[in-house]
Amino acid sequence: MSAREPRTVILLLALAVLGHGTRLLLGRSGAPPGEVLATGPAEPDPAVQRARAARVGRPLAQGEVVDLNSAPAEEIARLPRIGMSLAKRIVGDRIARGPFRGLADLDRVSGVGPALLGLLKDRVRFGAVGAEPPPGTDAANLRTPGAYAAGREQSADALVDLNFASEADLRALPGIGLARARAILAYRREAGPFAAVSELSRVPGFSRSLVARLAPYLTVR
Repeated sequence: MSAREPRTVILLLALAVLGHGTRLLLGRSGAPPGEVLATGPAEPDPAVQRARAARVGRPLAQGEVVDLNSAPAEEIARLPRIGMSLAKRIVGDRIARGPFRGLADLDRVSGVGPALLGLLKDRVRFGAVGAEPPPGTDAANLRTPGAYAAGREQSADALVDLNFASEADLRALPGIGLARARAILAYRREAGPFAAVSELSRVPGFSRSLVARLAPYLTVR
């Protein structure tokens, strides 16, 4: 080995160390002194996790049924032999392909078979599919998202519950299109149920002014 080779190796190693240090320095530009470099996503709120676990673990009361066209995954997971994984698939199918018209439609979800359908038949219902409009309501208005919703704020029973509303329910609200309706459903799946209507401002695409305009049509139970 010539005398030049060790010097060449040392020079290459020094350049490699210098390049690595430069990348670290550039990646940290603008960070406050002493800040620890994040290595992954923030940990979920333990209180939210406990609330979701309690909601899923609560057994159905005698005679209680779950509306598969509006219930969030946490409610659907309370049904017998349905865990959170299958419940999320049911909600995802409902969002992608529209509401279920009955048990036969539920069979389209992966993981649902005849045995489970037989077990669920008296525990579930399928609301908001082909429902008749309230007496005196102009049917033409119902075809325009938000037209009927604009007159509903006087009735507490007609308010849209953010924790149970389906995509169709949300799209009927004034100023809510497909993207915003799905953003609400996605937030609900990831963060759990809303504690108040004001929390809607945490959903991407919802400014405080928009939430204020929607508040008369919304509730949280």
